[in-house]
Amino acid sequence: MSENTGASYAAAGVDIEAGDRAVELMKEWVKKATRPEVVGGLGGFAGLFDASALKRYERPLLASATDGVGTKVDIARRMGVYDTIGHDLVGMVVDDLVVCGAEPLFMTDYICVGKVFPDRVAAIVKGIAEGCVLAGCALVGGETAEHPGLLGEDEFDVAGAGTGVVEADRLLGADRIRKGDVVIAMASSGLHSNGYSLVRHVLFDRAGWALDREVPEFGRTLGEELLEPTRIYSLDCLALTRTTEVHGFSHVTGGGLASNLARVVPDHLHVTVDRSTWTPGAVFTTVGELGGVERLELEKTLNMGVGMVAVVPEGSVDAALTTLADRGLDAWVAGEVVERGGHAEAVELTGAYAG
Repeated sequence: MSENTGASYAAAGVDIEAGDRAVELMKEWVKKATRPEVVGGLGGFAGLFDASALKRYERPLLASATDGVGTKVDIARRMGVYDTIGHDLVGMVVDDLVVCGAEPLFMTDYICVGKVFPDRVAAIVKGIAEGCVLAGCALVGGETAEHPGLLGEDEFDVAGAGTGVVEADRLLGADRIRKGDVVIAMASSGLHSNGYSLVRHVLFDRAGWALDREVPEFGRTLGEELLEPTRIYSLDCLALTRTTEVHGFSHVTGGGLASNLARVVPDHLHVTVDRSTWTPGAVFTTVGELGGVERLELEKTLNMGVGMVAVVPEGSVDAALTTLADRGLDAWVAGEVVERGGHAEAVELTGAYAG
């Protein structure tokens, strides 16, 4: 009898058994990222969340967001470090939810790989689960897809989607912003997960730096600096809404501080942000100097040291700063809201950075 040489899924490059092993390895981490409202466990076709928990709301509004981490995955791949990129994914999703005042409830993830290495996939999920714990939400499910022929064996990408809830009469946004409000900036942990195409071009292609290069200004290697996880602000922002009056938040991601803050500024108002109130971290100035990148271009691409902004009435400033300080988060007054007048742009950065 001749040997069967017909086509198979495995011959096409998809290893179902490896995928099953990855699921077994990740289960212990997913169990840690839960909430009382989660029904069932990992392994079903869909994650279940008990919506009866929303009965305590008068008029619950569900908020939804989805995102990825961009080309930061290339840094993780090149360094062989896979258990932090999930923090970035969670931060990018849940901190979009909290901008409207929503409490993040649950997330799902999607991991696409060229080849399933079970330990590697489990490490990615570990990071996502840890990020969910930091955000106070549950990881209720996900998908790992193997795409041989489209991705190299070591290549991967991650994406996620999240759902949150906010009471309708506590919804935050541009309609709450008032003349005289104060802008409070919250420090970023570094680059977060935006602008890595520019950063990689400058540091790798133009400067020729290696990931294991020790950079005195960073106090660590280049790779360690670039892989610093995105700070997750959701619980900090929710704490602010409980302890003082907040009119709006802005999550500083792609496009930089000015363009993201402009999304919560009504047409008749203008926000001035004073650069002299903070000093951007060394990674921002390094990218600018090595690449000859103009300040405006840096500010349109990177967060420049501010990852989240709260807009509060003047009378709430002290309470807001105290709350954030008590939570170990560096925050400061960075600007104010005034009448639009003759200003063409919603947000203007003025002055020069300190330091």
